[in-house]
Amino acid sequence: MSEVRNASANTASASKTSDGAPLLEVRGLAKTFPVRAGALQRVVGHVRAVDGVDFEVRAGETLGLVGESGCGKTTVGRLILRLIEATGGSILFEGIDITGLKGAQLSSYRRKVQIVFQDPFASLDPRTPIGEAVAEGLHIHKIGSAKEREAKVARTLEMVGLRPESARRYPHEFSGGQRQRVGIARALVLDPTLIVLDEPVSALDVSIQAQVLNLLAELQKELGLSYLFIAHNLGVVEHLCDRIAVMYLGKVVETAPAADLFKDPSHPYTRALLSAVPEPDRSDRRDRIILEGDVPSPLNPPNGCSFHPRCRESVAACSAETPSLINLDPASSRRVSCIRRGADAI
Repeated sequence: MSEVRNASANTASASKTSDGAPLLEVRGLAKTFPVRAGALQRVVGHVRAVDGVDFEVRAGETLGLVGESGCGKTTVGRLILRLIEATGGSILFEGIDITGLKGAQLSSYRRKVQIVFQDPFASLDPRTPIGEAVAEGLHIHKIGSAKEREAKVARTLEMVGLRPESARRYPHEFSGGQRQRVGIARALVLDPTLIVLDEPVSALDVSIQAQVLNLLAELQKELGLSYLFIAHNLGVVEHLCDRIAVMYLGKVVETAPAADLFKDPSHPYTRALLSAVPEPDRSDRRDRIILEGDVPSPLNPPNGCSFHPRCRESVAACSAETPSLINLDPASSRRVSCIRRGADAI
């Protein structure tokens, strides 16, 4: 993992010097799914999968999006790609709200924003040679001649560490790590600006994970890519990401530079998450925080702060007030959603 840290360090320092408006800006993003019951399948409720999410990604930056399973991380990624439609809020890419784009404008946006899925085998057609799979985006967007597309695929495969002649092979002929390299090649072939990485190494052996993470860091440095890195492995996130956004029950509860968040987490939920990370080499290990109770249902979330039923620091006001995501101080890029901290402190 130290190799990952070294490979990403240059990328992190470069991205933190970027100025201007964010490349991607998400404001009040929401997504509800209807719940149907009965013989007539009438709608009896709505699941709040994403409930007012705010964050931004700057050019050349890696933003980590973390949280427990079911908190809405993957749904956020799919909303950004317009694979599913948002119920509310806005998604600004290069200053343009993409939630209402159609036709040629939407097609142009999708060339700039790509995704690497969690399961590399499930995302590939077993009957299609990987060269055709990588070239699919070029065909859809009508880019180049057949010869030019073949050359582009060959160059892209080489960029991810695969031989050009492997384009004739099928997904089952590759290992898990190689298949994920194919998935990365599919995302790269259209020369995107932003790539959503949906837990790209969680399905891989530990021995292969560092190789893929190093590849992602090298590609980012070489091509100037921005990443939205969705993950639950906080060890990976710490070494690869510039900033981190922590989600709980469909909401972002804290955002901060990675080093600051791991050194001094502010939100009680963030502290509980980090206390579960094994730290065998650190003398200042955190005491393990055991959260009581179950994660509330997104079908019927609690009033006030969604974390208060499991929070050891909650007070009466936590069940009555819904905290907003605020800056802890004017000069800080850290934001937290807790009435016991910052300007909302009681």
